[in-house]
Amino acid sequence: MATNKAIELDSTAAGDKTEQILQGAMQEFLTHGYAGTSMDKVAKTGGVSKATVYSYFQDKEGLFTALVQRLAAEKFVYFEAVPESTEPAIALRFVATTILDHASQEPHFLTFLRLVIAESGRFPQLAQIFVRNLTKPGIERLTQYLASHPELKLPDPEATARIFIGSLVYFQLTQDMMHGKEILPMERDRLIDGLLQLILRS
Repeated sequence: MATNKAIELDSTAAGDKTEQILQGAMQEFLTHGYAGTSMDKVAKTGGVSKATVYSYFQDKEGLFTALVQRLAAEKFVYFEAVPESTEPAIALRFVATTILDHASQEPHFLTFLRLVIAESGRFPQLAQIFVRNLTKPGIERLTQYLASHPELKLPDPEATARIFIGSLVYFQLTQDMMHGKEILPMERDRLIDGLLQLILRS
C-alpha cells in the first residue's frame, strides 16, 4: 500500500515537473521565437534546473513537439466528442463553432500558430510537426465522419473535409491573425451556415 502511494506521488511530481517545463517553454517560444529560445531559458522560466529539462526532453525540438502534441490533444477533443451517428447538420456545426470559438478564447494558440508560420522558412520541420500532429488527424477524423454518411452523397469526403477545415482556418487567418475584421467583416455564423449549405445540399 505504501509502495503504491509512493508511486502515485512520484507520478504526480513528474507530472508537475513536465507542466513547469512546458509552461516555461511555451512562454519562451512565444516571447523569443524558436531560434531565440534555449534550454537554459526554458529551465529558468519553468523554475527547474537545466538537468531536469534534459531528463524529460532530449532537445529543443522535442520540447516544441511536446507542446504541439498537447495542443493537438486539446483541439482533437471536439472531433472525438461527436459520434458518427450524430446528424451531419448538428455534428458539422458543433465542430465548426468549437474550432472558431476555441481560437478566439485562447489567444496563446493563435500566437503559437503565428510562431510556427514565422519560423517555417528557417525551420520547416516545425511546420511539419504541426501539420502531422494537429492538421492531419483533424482532417482524417472529419473524412472518416463524412464517409460514414452516404446520404450526403459526397464524391470525395477527404476533399470536402479539407475544404471545410480550410475555410475555418482561412477565416481565422484573415479575421484574427491578420487583423482583417474591419476590412473583411463577416459573422462567424454566416460562414458556418454557408459551409453547411454547401455540404448538406450535395
